[in-house]
Amino acid sequence: MYSMVMFILNNTDYCHDVLTAWEEVGVYGATILDSSGLGRVRNAGIRDDIPLIPSLSDLFKNSESQHRTLFTVVEGDEQIEAIVRATEAVVGSLDNPNTGFLFAMPVSHVYGRSKKE
Repeated sequence: MYSMVMFILNNTDYCHDVLTAWEEVGVYGATILDSSGLGRVRNAGIRDDIPLIPSLSDLFKNSESQHRTLFTVVEGDEQIEAIVRATEAVVGSLDNPNTGFLFAMPVSHVYGRSKKE
């Protein structure tokens, strides 16, 4: 059975290391998105004062920090558990605050997924 594994990484500095760890356990493709959670948006505030064509200093005024959301499709529960172990080896226990949020959900059909040769 296929599953989608999604990981919202709090500290973007770990992104490359998490992806490397995932590759080491057999994940050969993942999508990475910039994202921000409700808590970070509320703490930073959403700015509506950035001009249409901002200067570099306008952009640096934004204190909202980003997450990285990584997702991939894998086959089998063993692969999910390997991803969890690999992720925690990089960021620490996911039970600790400010590490990230990882979950898996079943996928009924998969098309275009190729395995590394």
